[in-house]
Amino acid sequence: MSEKRLRYISSALRFDDKLPRPRHRYDKLGPFRKIWDMWTHRLQMMFCPNREICVDEQLIPFKGRCAFMQYVPKKPAKYGLKVWAVCDVETSYAWRLQLYTGKAVGGSEINQGMRVVLELTEGLQGHSVTCDNFFTSFPLSEELLRRKNTLVGTIRKNKPELPPQLLQTRGRGVFSVFAFTTTHTAVSYVPRCGRNVLLLSSKHRTPGVCDDPKRKPHIIKDYNKSKGGVDKLDQAVATYTCRR
Repeated sequence: MSEKRLRYISSALRFDDKLPRPRHRYDKLGPFRKIWDMWTHRLQMMFCPNREICVDEQLIPFKGRCAFMQYVPKKPAKYGLKVWAVCDVETSYAWRLQLYTGKAVGGSEINQGMRVVLELTEGLQGHSVTCDNFFTSFPLSEELLRRKNTLVGTIRKNKPELPPQLLQTRGRGVFSVFAFTTTHTAVSYVPRCGRNVLLLSSKHRTPGVCDDPKRKPHIIKDYNKSKGGVDKLDQAVATYTCRR
């Protein structure tokens, strides 16, 4: 098939028939919902994720007319469709996807990050989930433990479950402070003056620190190894130019 033929078919392709489709007033993805659900269901059938998985957001570049187009200034494309994704760390395979269609009818959603992680990891057991501080919280980690999964992720400083000893950075050198419960480990790592990196883990139980000069905790090493699953997916699906 030639490129011209492919572009013609793509421009004429439609997935929705308005007559038999029930009108969902509050479903912004209604015209495409059936195809989306069929495709995402097929993703889970074709692959079994390894032990290490990553949950993050993905921005698909798009500047057309869309009721739920998002603006994310930290992303290279800035405008597009935001997708929550859970990926296998080793292969960057997108095991489950959830398209974000904007705020709910009732207003802002509370604990959105926790809800997204629990829905994306539904049915998984024996996995280690890596996510950033938008998702990570102590209630999420406890719920994942009840589902026989562990969590490793950065956590925001305003979380009430963090002890004040982890937030104090004045006068501290480049070293780590650990805090433990029976099921969780929290760490505060100061790589330089004024910088405090906080992580929460239900996977680690000991205050392990690397032998290199930076003295990074093992929790940070594991987090850095697994956090790029969705970023590698973005690289794999990106469009590269053929122009010299």
